Amino acid sequence: MELANIDTDAIIPKQFLKTIKRTGLGSALFYAWRYLSAGVENPEFVLNRAPYRDAKILVVTGENFGCGSSREHAPWALLDFGIKTVIAPSFADIFFNNTFKNGMLPIAISNPADLAAIAAEARAGREIEIDLPAQEIKNEKGEKICSFDVEEFRKHCLVEGLDDIGLTMQMDERISAFEKKMTEQTPWLDGRGYLKRGGKVTGAVKVPTTNRGEVLKEPLEW
Repeated sequence: MELANIDTDAIIPKQFLKTIKRTGLGSALFYAWRYLSAGVENPEFVLNRAPYRDAKILVVTGENFGCGSSREHAPWALLDFGIKTVIAPSFADIFFNNTFKNGMLPIAISNPADLAAIAAEARAGREIEIDLPAQEIKNEKGEKICSFDVEEFRKHCLVEGLDDIGLTMQMDERISAFEKKMTEQTPWLDGRGYLKRGGKVTGAVKVPTTNRGEVLKEPLEW
């Protein structure tokens, strides 16, 4: 795609944001560009043509991909379509972070010569390969086109298939040990310590009344 400033509304229009499901959004990806009136596919749009219809890597030559309003539906739509990697000169910060959170890889290629070489492969309909452990982009012959940068922690999460919950569950034993310790030392915080003593019913505090049964009110102070 040879456009700059492709915003999140272009990626997934606002009328498709009512759902909280991550599946089914692929059909609405780039909706205004992919379809003509009455939902007929636009034959001129790149993702409607072979071999790009089955693309797993989206190559964008314009800067600032994913700008606009923050919506996690944007990476959801790309992922549901089948795109797992987006290559562009630069990304909007929120979109960039959201892609990692959803197990996708955004690759920023700022060197014009490297980006041109990648785009040339894409235009010719040739496959490119992303070697994440080696942090290299290769052509279909396995030849290196260029290297790319990715934060080591995020790389680890992608290689191991870990999301935020998966990362937390790696500490399951330590979390359980900490919770047990806190229950023993400060049982009043979660109430678990008191459960061992058995239930105890406590009556409500009686509200003071007058001899006529009326609720006693404190005199006003000025």
